[in-house]
Amino acid sequence: MENQIMKLPLIPLRGLSIFPHMALNFDIGRKKSIEAINRAMDEDQKIFIISQRESTTENPTEKDIYNVGCVCTIKQFMKLPGNHLRVLVEGEYRAKLVKYLDEDDCISAEVEAVEELDIEDKTESEGYKNSLNDMFINYLELAGEEFKDLIVELEEEEDNSVYCDVISAFLPVKADVKQELLEITSIKERMEKLLVILKKEIEVVKVEKLISNKVKARVSASQKEYYLREQLKVIQEELGEEDEFGREIANYEKKLGQIKLPKDVKTKIEFEINRLKNIGPSSQEGSVIKTYLDTILGMPWNKLTKDNLDLTNARKVLDEEHYGLEDVKERIIEYLAVRKMSKSLKSPIVCLVGPPGVGKTSIAKSVANSLGRKFVRMSLGGVKDEAEIRGHRKTYVGAIPGRIVSALKEVGYKNPVCLLDEIDKVSKDYKGNVEDALLEVLDSEQNKTFRDHYIDVEFDLSKVLFITTANTLDTISRPLLDRMEVIEVSGYTTEEKYEIAKKYLVPKVMKEYSVEDGQIIVNESALRTIIDRYTRESGVRNLERKIASVIRKSITEIIESNKKKITINSLTVKKYLGSELYSYDDLDKEDKIGVVTGLAWTGYGGDTLPVEVAVMDGDGKLQLTGQLGDVMKESAKAGYSYVRAHCDMYGIDKEFYKNKDIHIHIPEGAIPKDGPSAGVTMVTAMVSALSNRKIKYSVAMTGEVTLTGRVLPIGGLKEKSLAAYRMGIKTIIIPKANEKDLKDIPKVIKNRIKFIPVEKIEDVLKNALVGEEKNGN
Repeated sequence: MENQIMKLPLIPLRGLSIFPHMALNFDIGRKKSIEAINRAMDEDQKIFIISQRESTTENPTEKDIYNVGCVCTIKQFMKLPGNHLRVLVEGEYRAKLVKYLDEDDCISAEVEAVEELDIEDKTESEGYKNSLNDMFINYLELAGEEFKDLIVELEEEEDNSVYCDVISAFLPVKADVKQELLEITSIKERMEKLLVILKKEIEVVKVEKLISNKVKARVSASQKEYYLREQLKVIQEELGEEDEFGREIANYEKKLGQIKLPKDVKTKIEFEINRLKNIGPSSQEGSVIKTYLDTILGMPWNKLTKDNLDLTNARKVLDEEHYGLEDVKERIIEYLAVRKMSKSLKSPIVCLVGPPGVGKTSIAKSVANSLGRKFVRMSLGGVKDEAEIRGHRKTYVGAIPGRIVSALKEVGYKNPVCLLDEIDKVSKDYKGNVEDALLEVLDSEQNKTFRDHYIDVEFDLSKVLFITTANTLDTISRPLLDRMEVIEVSGYTTEEKYEIAKKYLVPKVMKEYSVEDGQIIVNESALRTIIDRYTRESGVRNLERKIASVIRKSITEIIESNKKKITINSLTVKKYLGSELYSYDDLDKEDKIGVVTGLAWTGYGGDTLPVEVAVMDGDGKLQLTGQLGDVMKESAKAGYSYVRAHCDMYGIDKEFYKNKDIHIHIPEGAIPKDGPSAGVTMVTAMVSALSNRKIKYSVAMTGEVTLTGRVLPIGGLKEKSLAAYRMGIKTIIIPKANEKDLKDIPKVIKNRIKFIPVEKIEDVLKNALVGEEKNGN
């Protein structure tokens, strides 16, 4: 073996190491590795094999492999199904990687043989070898391995390097430890390392044998206990005494006789009880069967609550517990009315969609109260295992039923109001798609034969009134959405928030903090100040937090100052909550060039979306910033083309696309934005910036635009109107096709905001640009 650099095909191995004088059999499937074998066979059958640092790396590069490997000779290879190879190689000598060559079809390497330093002193060498030999034989004896031929072979081996490599290859240590042994060039250091490893492995084997003996003793004790229990059972039978296990069996049979069950379910339970009788109480399978029987016999197969079908009472309960939400209340009243007339009516699957904090979850509780049913809630946010819905098959260790069956067993009735909260936030992984599992649960035609994997029999879910909640419908699959009746729960106006705070939130917080009547008085100015100046979300969750904060500070002041009562007004609120967070005067009341207020819909409700356009000397580039999605980018490009095609109409230089750069920016760049409703906003901003005309500050707009200038309809008009209302906008330009949606806008908003329906972008510009003649309704 000359100490020279050679170029050889390279194969990186995962979790394996090969030593000189060692034969190794392994399978390969990577294309580059297969090509490396083919190339080696075409030459001299030599190949360089080296270990990967991480076995999970699929396509390793130079940084993913070690520097020292082994030059090997290919002895045999065989083709396997699936374009794989099984290769047998024999290690020749250590070599280090000089140059890594990642070629198109395979990996090659320039390698150099590693020089090994033997022990020069024969006495020292003999001492190390004898110590190593004794310790290795001790290890084999403790491990219970019989390798007489291997021991004889080692004792006759004179080459220290070969001796160390044979032991290194045999030891059951981790791949990184074997790699460390492969890289040690000093024979003396290698022997010292092997002595340390063997000493550790001997201690491990001793502990393993000790544990094994204890387990064996316990198993023997279990067998003895089994025989004794069987003898005791026979004795008790002779004496007429019934054991605990017999009482359990009798209890299961008694429960089975008391419940009216479908024939297939009864047959299944009888089968499991008979299995339990035959298996006996001491087996592990017996405890599994008992858990299953407890679950299936504890299900509410026929137990129903009686619905309160009094419509007057239902309206009273819903109105007492919730302000507004007329659509939801009306749907429940309709259900009760039809149910009163038709006893076989299937329960509807209602999906309440709206921003956080508008009362979706709490209204489900009100529905249960109005019906006189039990209420159960399941949060689906982040659930990604299908077994959470369908359950685990009981053959698995630790199997449990799904959350639907568990909830019904816990509540004890077959017809509760079941809230599936945050259905838009379920996810999926290799364990299955939760949405697919929900398809059967939320289908009124299928859920009467729902089969949970754990109980493994059909259970009727058609009597359950399912109510689901979501912030947005965008992330719900179409098949699942098709099974639900969607009711939108929009945000609240200022007046609605005031009524909710006065009738519900303040009394709720007072009761929670045990405040006596008249001890703390919250007047109207205080509530309106909190609503107008400290909260601006669609719902009332943050409003409740602010009210709670004010009342807590009031309680603190009563205790510290020994006051008997406190009246909270607007000045008190400002003292407690600090500087105002919002103001209806914070709308910039200056007409500007290239700045337009757009309206957007998000999962948290409506929001304003300012759009800014700057025009600079350049060569016609269109730049878009602000984390815009694909739809908004396309809207900007379509708007840009429209402006180019209608330069004359708006007094814009025809050559602007050659000598002007346009930059469209939507602030808050850290927040992704997308959706088909910003087209008119971008066109208005571009026309304003290119024609140097100002835009009315009090105007907001929404709508998509086509290349011909048509304004297309949008969704979420109510939420967008609420956002404009909170910002103090006076005029909203909407698509003509959305004029029908104005009936859903609260009167307080329509009294304060002027809506202008338009069909073409020209009408938008006439109503938005300063100095243009108004042309709207």
